[in-house]
Amino acid sequence: MLLHVTHETRYAYTPPVETAQHLAHLKPLDTATQRLVSHTLSIVPDPAQRSESVDIFGNSRAFFALDSTHDELVVTAHSVVETHAPRALGGQAPGISWETVRERFRFAKGASFDAASEFMFPSRYVPRHDDFAAYAKPSFASGRSLFDAAMDLTLRMYQDFEYDTGSTEISTPAVEALALRQGVCQDFAHIMIGCFRTLGLPARYVSGYLLTQPPPGQPRLIGADASHAWVSVYFPAADGPSEGGAWADFDPTNGRQPGEDYVTLAIGRDYSDVSPMRGVLHGGARHTLDVSVTVQPSEEIEREQEKAPAAAQSSTASS
Repeated sequence: MLLHVTHETRYAYTPPVETAQHLAHLKPLDTATQRLVSHTLSIVPDPAQRSESVDIFGNSRAFFALDSTHDELVVTAHSVVETHAPRALGGQAPGISWETVRERFRFAKGASFDAASEFMFPSRYVPRHDDFAAYAKPSFASGRSLFDAAMDLTLRMYQDFEYDTGSTEISTPAVEALALRQGVCQDFAHIMIGCFRTLGLPARYVSGYLLTQPPPGQPRLIGADASHAWVSVYFPAADGPSEGGAWADFDPTNGRQPGEDYVTLAIGRDYSDVSPMRGVLHGGARHTLDVSVTVQPSEEIEREQEKAPAAAQSSTASS
């Protein structure tokens, strides 16, 4: 599937900002299930400095600095991504029990290092907490495979939690969102990651986009989509943890595994590692933020382009 993603971020400042530095994670990754075909990043006003680098998790990040007074900032990322359905885990151990994976990551002198252990520890938005373990417990029965446990937790969260954009903020602790049984995709991802890490299992945060479908007979509303977040769980190789492991994705917001209708933007320990935009400002004590996202399949864009000339000809003829 070929997907076109437009992500526009618009800030309005009062009073104007004098100088600013920003960091953006807006360029999709190349992964086993997707290929970045093209990407452009437009910044208005033009930055005085601009660069791109790769962070410790392999994400592409853009840095830019503004040294002139401005009362508005508009950052528009347009990406074209070719996506594929995820492959089976193959040489990994989908049938391995969750306890076996936990034991592989338990510290032992002389044990082989696995880079996935980076995603076992508490992070800014995901502490370890007994409430996570208590909620996860029904899904992690003794001897159950890690895959089955992860899928069961995904489905339970989908059934137990209410998606409510007004119930939480990004600063709301994940433990509080767990108690509320409400939140948005970032909350659900943080809660699920907390469940895994509290049990001693590696899990990471994934930011990206999801292709949504408009109601039958209705056109797609441009800008009406949003960024999305889900969870990636680590499955070690069957013959040991040192190499050959793989990550499998689970989306508790929608109760499913991501497929070719998902676009991965960045991965990290939690939202703080991969926030789409953050910065340091001099001035601009107050601001408003407007974010619009559109995800369109290539076929839909082609149909719109075919209709445009016909509509133009019809308008000319009628006049």
